[in-house]
Amino acid sequence: MDVDVIVIGAGIVGAACAQALAQAGRRVLVLDARIGGATGAGMGHLVVMDDNAAELELSRHSVAQWRELAPRMSDDCAYSACGTLWIAANDEEMVEAERKQQRLRAHGIGSRLLDARELASAEPALRKGLSGALEVPGDGILYAPNAARWLLTQNTESISVEHAKVEAIEDDGTLRLADGSRRTAAQVVLANGIQATTLCPELPIRPKKGHLLITDRYPGTVHHQLVELGYVTSAHHSDGDSVAFNVQPRPTGQLLVGSSRQFDTTDPAVEAPMLARMLQRTLDYLPGLANLNAVRSWTGMRAASPDGLPLLGKHPWREKLWLAVGHEGLGVTTAPGSAHLLAALMTGATPDFDAAPYAPRGLREIA
Repeated sequence: MDVDVIVIGAGIVGAACAQALAQAGRRVLVLDARIGGATGAGMGHLVVMDDNAAELELSRHSVAQWRELAPRMSDDCAYSACGTLWIAANDEEMVEAERKQQRLRAHGIGSRLLDARELASAEPALRKGLSGALEVPGDGILYAPNAARWLLTQNTESISVEHAKVEAIEDDGTLRLADGSRRTAAQVVLANGIQATTLCPELPIRPKKGHLLITDRYPGTVHHQLVELGYVTSAHHSDGDSVAFNVQPRPTGQLLVGSSRQFDTTDPAVEAPMLARMLQRTLDYLPGLANLNAVRSWTGMRAASPDGLPLLGKHPWREKLWLAVGHEGLGVTTAPGSAHLLAALMTGATPDFDAAPYAPRGLREIA
C-alpha cells in the first residue's frame, strides 16, 4: 500500500507510534531489521516515575493508557496489575516515601504508605528490619515483545511491517535499505533505540548496559514489583557502574531480577562481577533468593539521553524526520504516551500534555 509515514523500528516505542499514527488516519509502514533491542531484553515494567515533572507527566499518562489497553491485550502480553512497592530500608528513606506520596497525590495518582509490620505482611520474603514502603497499586508489568507485536496487529488495514535494514537516511528523507532499494514517505519516525545513532550520529544518546536474571517458577514468593527507594540515586541517574534492588513477580511464577547500569559499552556479554554485585544487592533485601534456581541471565542496551528524557519531536534539520528515541529504561512504560505526543505533533493535533520538555535537543551538526 502507499504509505504516509515510515517508522524505523518495531520495538515497543516504534509499535506504539505506528498504532497511534494509524489511529490518527495515517497509513504506516514499519521497517525493522530484526536485530533485537531493549524491548526484548528489558523488565517490562509499567511504573510511574517522578524524578522530575516531565518524567512524571509522561509516565503517568502512559501507565493510564496501558491500563486502558490491558483488557483488550492478548494473553501472551502477560499483563499483570501487580503494583509497585517502593521499599524504605531506613527512616530516612521512609521520609522520602512520604514525599513521594505527596508528589504522586498532587497528580492524582493513588498510593498507600505501609509501615514495617504492614510491609512484612504484604511481602513476607523481604528481610526483617525494613522501615516500610510506598505502594503504588496502579503500576504493572507486561511482556514487552509480545505487547509490541500486539500493537502492530490492531490496525492491519493501516499498518504494514517489512523486515528490512535501513542503511541511510538521505538528505531528502529517502531511506536507503541494505538491499539497495529505497523507501519514501512524507514523514519518517526514527524509533529504533540505541541503533538510531548509526543513522543519526548527531543524536546525544549513549548506551547503558543492563544485566537481568530470571529464576525457575516459585509462585507466590513475591506479590508486587519490588524496588528500593534508593533506586533513583543508586542507579537511575548515576554516571558510573551501579546496581539497585528491583524484582518482579512474573505471571509464570518466576522472579525477574534486576537491575544494573553500565555506561558506554555495547559488549553484550554477561559479566560475572556485575551480575554478582547485582545479586548481592538483591540478597540484601530478599535473602531467600539464595535458595532459588536461576534459569538464565542476559544483558541489554538502553538508549540514554543526557537529561534522562526521551527525544520526541521533529528533527531540527533533517527533512521529514521525526524522533522517538532516548527512553533509557522507561521505553516500555512510556511508549503509549510518547506515541500519543508524537502522533499529535505530526498530524497537527494538540497533545494532552506539554511537548516542550521532550523536544529534540543537544543535537550537534555532523560535518
